[in-house]
Amino acid sequence: MGSKALAKRHHSKPMCHKVYLCCVLLLLIFTPRVDSSWWYIGALGARVICSHIPGLVSKQRQLCQRHPDLMQSIGEGAKEWIKECQHQFRHHRWNCSTLDRDHSVFGRIMHRSSREAAFVYAISSAGVVYAITRACGQGELKMCGCDERRGQGTDHRGTFDWGGCSDNIHYGIRFAKAFIDVQERRVRDARALMNLHNNRCGRMAVKRFMKPECKCHGVSGSCSLRTCWMAMADFRQTGDYLFKKYNSAVEVIMNQDGTGFRVAERDYKGNIKNELVYVENSPDYCLMDRAAGSLGTAGRECNKSSRGTDGCEVMCCGRGYDTMPVKRVTKCECKFKWCCAVECQDCEDEVDIHTCKPHKRP
Repeated sequence: MGSKALAKRHHSKPMCHKVYLCCVLLLLIFTPRVDSSWWYIGALGARVICSHIPGLVSKQRQLCQRHPDLMQSIGEGAKEWIKECQHQFRHHRWNCSTLDRDHSVFGRIMHRSSREAAFVYAISSAGVVYAITRACGQGELKMCGCDERRGQGTDHRGTFDWGGCSDNIHYGIRFAKAFIDVQERRVRDARALMNLHNNRCGRMAVKRFMKPECKCHGVSGSCSLRTCWMAMADFRQTGDYLFKKYNSAVEVIMNQDGTGFRVAERDYKGNIKNELVYVENSPDYCLMDRAAGSLGTAGRECNKSSRGTDGCEVMCCGRGYDTMPVKRVTKCECKFKWCCAVECQDCEDEVDIHTCKPHKRP
């Protein structure tokens, strides 16, 4: 009896292994293809990214395997631009929500060629430029270093010498374009053209906020001589800029020959080179719609006194809101204590929290 039980246990191991392999295979087969699955790099460790990200095209996988240190920087950058996206949309019905264990990161909402998709493609492209450029300057990558420009320059204060470690924005832009755009160049449809355009806007947004930083030399800090280098601004400036572009995004239509697009509004007079563009109108994001990828706004916190997008009337789509008193502990009665500390009391107060009511089914 003991030998039979032992044989049964040994037999069950390969069976369990086969079942496990079948489950993994089915998961990979039925994972929906999403064009920008490289976004998922931020949720993976550097150890597994190259072979475990579904949807990467051959060139992207080659770059990933050839430059694992770059991929690690992109993964860290992905966390940063997603956080920035959520900051910019924190008061909107769609708040840049991510989905756990979803290779597309944002779900089906990115299948629509909306202005939200335009923003995400732009901010993600900007995030890659920012992450790679920063890593180059910090000496974390083998392929690049500082932009060691030399010679003299001029500004409103006079002449200065280029020196120090300028951020290598040119390498960051070049790699971001090679890694991200290759996926869109395989096809020539309206969505691919839209993505390429918005990717470029994101890259250029980081470059737009490069600024000189200088160090003075001279007797008693007279600043008779200056050494300057170019540095990226905080990523928040790029996020703020792209969010303004989101609010003024331009609807476009693909040309009949498929080589480009034109503005949908015939009376539009501006140049769209540096504007975000979209092809489809956005859903209202009021109700949960799994097919469209909308999570709805039921349960979202709103501001009762605001008339903006964070106000209860707008956020809750006219469904009304629930009010719940909540106790919060804050620091109060703070005093400076010599030397050198600040001591505060913990004060408890009660505040009203307003959350959107769910949709009432007819």
